[in-house]
Amino acid sequence: MSNDKPILELQGINKSFGPVQVLRAVDFNVYAGKVTALIGDNGAGKSTLVKCIAGVHPTDSGEVRFNGQSVSIHGPKDASELGIEIVYQDLALCENLDVVQNMFLGRERLKHGLLDGSSMEQAARDTLASLSVRTLKSVRQQVMSLSGGQRQTVAIARAVLWNSKVIILDEPTAALGVAQTAQVLELVRNLANQGVGVVLISHNMNEILQVADRVSAMYLGQVAADIEVTESTTRETLVELITSGRSGDVGLITNDAEEEVTA
Repeated sequence: MSNDKPILELQGINKSFGPVQVLRAVDFNVYAGKVTALIGDNGAGKSTLVKCIAGVHPTDSGEVRFNGQSVSIHGPKDASELGIEIVYQDLALCENLDVVQNMFLGRERLKHGLLDGSSMEQAARDTLASLSVRTLKSVRQQVMSLSGGQRQTVAIARAVLWNSKVIILDEPTAALGVAQTAQVLELVRNLANQGVGVVLISHNMNEILQVADRVSAMYLGQVAADIEVTESTTRETLVELITSGRSGDVGLITNDAEEEVTA
């Protein structure tokens, strides 16, 4: 699929909880082979948008298109079948299991009615190698023995294992140190280089400028701007979009701007 056409498109998405409208006519695109950063202050609607994509919350109105086709996502299983995987902040890893067991948790391979351990181990190795992961000593290490960065790597590799086309990462570096953060950001870039559409949710503007190709900034339930990251894109621009919904001539039209237009 051409990178100039979104692999995942959300058009005019609305979502309310009772009298509170959380998403207002949201348009959001994800492109294969690119990292799209989803940013916004707490309460801007990022989590609700992701849960709508995941099928956790049904949308009130709007359209979702995947590979150019209109689709209905009624639950996480529908999202997974399309090729959409989400790595949440809690990672959902079992500490008493090893890397292979975690990567195949709930989707174990069987051979003659028994677990096919060798096949799963090889697939885990191949997936990690394809992502140029060099920080794990063994795929048979228990997760409880891994660092935060290594755990994040396992969670991302698990999503990749199922031939995912879109992977959404929720604050993947939030609890990591400098070295581990660098490893995860390299992994994010490797994902995109393999043709995966990556959505990176982060509050760290410097990290976003480092790895993102595009930024979609949310403000009070709306997408204030969807911009391409260039050398001229600054941290200040992104912060302004998050805090006021506008930066210069980019973003939502404020009351002041409306007055200027009608004057």
